[in-house]
Amino acid sequence: MTSSVPAYRGVFPVAPTVFDASGALDLDGQRRAVDFMIDAGSQGLCILANFSEQFVLTDDERERVMHAVLEHVAGRVPVIVTTTHFATQVCAERSRRAQEAGAAMVMVMPPYHGATIRVPELGLVDFFRAVSDAIAIPIMIQDAPVAGTPLSAPLLARMAREIANVAYFKIETTGAAAKLRELIALGGDAVVGPWDGEEAITLMADLDAGATGAMTGGGYPDGIRQITDAYAAGRRDEAMDAYARWLPLINYENRQCGLLACKALMAEGGVIASETARLPIQPLHPATRAGLIELARRNDALVLRWGR
Repeated sequence: MTSSVPAYRGVFPVAPTVFDASGALDLDGQRRAVDFMIDAGSQGLCILANFSEQFVLTDDERERVMHAVLEHVAGRVPVIVTTTHFATQVCAERSRRAQEAGAAMVMVMPPYHGATIRVPELGLVDFFRAVSDAIAIPIMIQDAPVAGTPLSAPLLARMAREIANVAYFKIETTGAAAKLRELIALGGDAVVGPWDGEEAITLMADLDAGATGAMTGGGYPDGIRQITDAYAAGRRDEAMDAYARWLPLINYENRQCGLLACKALMAEGGVIASETARLPIQPLHPATRAGLIELARRNDALVLRWGR
């Protein structure tokens, strides 16, 4: 196991999984999406997350996407691979394979199934300890409402202190800033990466609370960097101004489009050939899509120019 966990900071957006118009994997488009995201200032990437439609992929497709991205990135930026699964053994094995393929970190949600099947606290600790024992790279625990699993700040801090590779936390719950503050206070140095999520809709509050990373949608890392770079340099007023400029687009992605926003922006800008999402996910309404593009154009988002 690692004796020290690397400190990754900055903007690590989620890459979409790119499909062609028929819904088959488009790995050439996947590589172009990754190249755009790096050119747009991503300091790292995350793949196979919920915003990557990980839940519509077969195990074989997961492997193909993971290897295609890691081989194409070739160390240009660190890549986080999401390895979430309900079964401890499967999650640990996914995480081991991600490490062997070159992942810098794995991101894992607490185990859950459907609306009612949850794991008690003791089972959660055992789950994350077993995943940690299988690898030697950091684990990011994704604390998101979709899991429906309460993860208190004391529990997260305990796992950071007691489990070797648990060191990063993507906090996406209501009151994220307050939870980040409590987590940092309780976990101390064991909390290497207190991170913001949920498309950066609460980014300024979370930065003020001590967040050191932001895992956002993949459509406009250049815009998020305008906020985080200024903040990291101590120019809070400049960061607030940038946040005010980009917040309408962030809000529109978060509240109107969800995971479809990134693909629509990339398709509009010629980064990818198709914005197809796999059924049963339905396409954006044309009016909703038009509103998204309008807001991105107002800020001259790189995604609308990169592929032209």
